[in-house]
Amino acid sequence: MQATKPTHVRYLILLMLFLVTTINYADRATIAIAGSSLQKDLGIDAVTLGYIFSAFGWAYVAGQIPGGWLLDRFGSKKIYALSIFTWSLFTVLQGYVGEFGMSTAVVALFMLRFLVGLAEAPSFPGNARIVAAWFPTAERGTASAIFNSAQYFATVLFAPLMGWIVYRFGWQHVFIVMGVIGIVFSLIWLKVIYSPRQHPMINEAEFNHIAANGAMVDMDQDKGKEKKADGPKWDYIRQLLTNRMMLGVYLGQYCINGITYFFLTWFPVYLVQERGMTILKAGFIASLPAICGFIGGVLGGVISDYLLRKGHSLTFARKTPIIAGLLVSSSIVACNYVDIEWMVVGFMALAFFGKGVGALGWAVVSDTSPKQIAGLSGGLFNTFGNLASITTPIVIGYIISATGSFKWALVFVGCNALVAVFSYLVIVGPIKRVVLKEPTAKDADISSLSEAKS
Repeated sequence: MQATKPTHVRYLILLMLFLVTTINYADRATIAIAGSSLQKDLGIDAVTLGYIFSAFGWAYVAGQIPGGWLLDRFGSKKIYALSIFTWSLFTVLQGYVGEFGMSTAVVALFMLRFLVGLAEAPSFPGNARIVAAWFPTAERGTASAIFNSAQYFATVLFAPLMGWIVYRFGWQHVFIVMGVIGIVFSLIWLKVIYSPRQHPMINEAEFNHIAANGAMVDMDQDKGKEKKADGPKWDYIRQLLTNRMMLGVYLGQYCINGITYFFLTWFPVYLVQERGMTILKAGFIASLPAICGFIGGVLGGVISDYLLRKGHSLTFARKTPIIAGLLVSSSIVACNYVDIEWMVVGFMALAFFGKGVGALGWAVVSDTSPKQIAGLSGGLFNTFGNLASITTPIVIGYIISATGSFKWALVFVGCNALVAVFSYLVIVGPIKRVVLKEPTAKDADISSLSEAKS
């Protein structure tokens, strides 16, 4: 490394996180864009479609803690690359379920969505670890907001494309095209991603700058060669689960993701079935709220870091955009009281903008996670948050089946926003990094035994 003007390699790393998260969410959304046509071709009802939508979530949640452990044990680069390749392969295979009979196709589709969820499990804990390793504290809110805002950009970029593919070629081709894109990107990832100390493009000035200002630059050094005693311990999970601040953050993320998964699953179906749009038009219309969500997502991080630089506490800087944004997001309920198409889209866009501003949970995780278990902490956070990926599609499916419309479904989504506001106002309290207590004597004995065996 040469001591010259600081390089800006961390922004290249952030671009890679943004791109991989865009692909990640596009692959999640394939089932939503294809959902209406797929439902018609396979002859399935709303409840069955809700369960298919939820298949991703069951595995995604179950894989969070193991995925976080793998990241802490072997480092972000290799585990994340394997994750990208695997989920993309399972996405491609979904394009061939129509070759089976109806019942077999439904089971195969459920299982493949399940496997996509399992393969994607390390992705967001990996994002949080990489941001913590590469970015100073005062830049972390913006960096986290940018990669998190890719979920909206995915809809902006790919929803019209996927809608056109379904309209022109059929729903099967959406899965094949998106899966191939992911497989190619997994190879690019291996060429670009390194830890700060090992990256061939970084110079000493940038390394010293990020290291001196809060970046955990040595997080991934010598992964796989460490003593097993230095790895994550189950007692650390217990400490996080008994921390009131973290429990409040987990509840808030669950509710925020409830809003996210309405947009990722039922929103295009809502436009087609409740508002009478064609799938081609729905693909384009779905991109409009997503543009607002993207703008809100970046703006939330910028505002938070600006408040931090102006001398406000970390608690005030993070909570202010979260609470304000989620209050705005509850406006989604207003769609029940308007019939004019542009007003429906406007309220959806406003709700998604507010959700974007308030989606700073990953910045909070980077601020609060102990160094020893940054990946595991992110995995635990994502476990609670993505329980919504299971419950939201199923609950909305039952609501639609019972009422014949989306009106109470939108009320359910709006209530999620208000509960998240309550969580951050009342439960979370001051935001600060969790300090882990020393392992118990039992943990120490287990670690010593493992080390002796190795």
